[in-house]
Amino acid sequence: MSVKPTKAMVLAAGFGLRMRPLTDTMPKPMVPVAGQPLLDHVLDKLALAGVTEAVVNVHYLPDQIINHTATRQHPHVTISDERDEVLGTGGGVVKALPLLGDAPFFHVNSDTLWIDGVRSNLARLAENFDPERMDILLLMAPTATSIGYSGRGDYGMLPDGALRKRKEKEIVPFVYAGAAILSPTIFADAPRGEFSLTKMFDRANEQERLFGLRLDGVWMHVGTPDAVHAAEEAFLESVA
Repeated sequence: MSVKPTKAMVLAAGFGLRMRPLTDTMPKPMVPVAGQPLLDHVLDKLALAGVTEAVVNVHYLPDQIINHTATRQHPHVTISDERDEVLGTGGGVVKALPLLGDAPFFHVNSDTLWIDGVRSNLARLAENFDPERMDILLLMAPTATSIGYSGRGDYGMLPDGALRKRKEKEIVPFVYAGAAILSPTIFADAPRGEFSLTKMFDRANEQERLFGLRLDGVWMHVGTPDAVHAAEEAFLESVA
């Protein structure tokens, strides 16, 4: 069984502190990489995956994002305005749920960046999301081949795709690539106000309903100004 999400939540409300000084005057989703803002890379991929409606939340320097997306049609962008509150990655989704509907939806960080392999990774997520078995399906990047990432990873992955969270001093081979499909039912009793989406990941993990799909292609961790250059080099190599 698979799903075909037509809606997506794009997280674009963060302060981008590690990307300073670039983010002193622009929100991180507007930082250009390979000729276009990070946000446009994400929205273009969503459009190719069949998404017609993207909900983009804003908080820091919101007008730049609102103005930039105002005339976009593919996908059409609806703004979830959080300029008067800090809701975190989880609270932001809860606020936007009335705009997202009752069906599973794509959830993408606006600052995630990857080069697809043979096929769209978002389309692969949709094909592999089974609502009978899972509440959350995360796109997982192998740490060994990722660009700009030097952490210990986030999860181990079993042969059937079930995820196991990294223990404190453990090193695991996969890092969350910032794209997922979520079932809105997981937020039925979610906290109100500010909280992290990892709280929902952990709950699904405990219920054995958190799964992962290995990314096909190259994932780039664009967390600092130096990482922008490395990402641009990777893009140039991919089209050479």
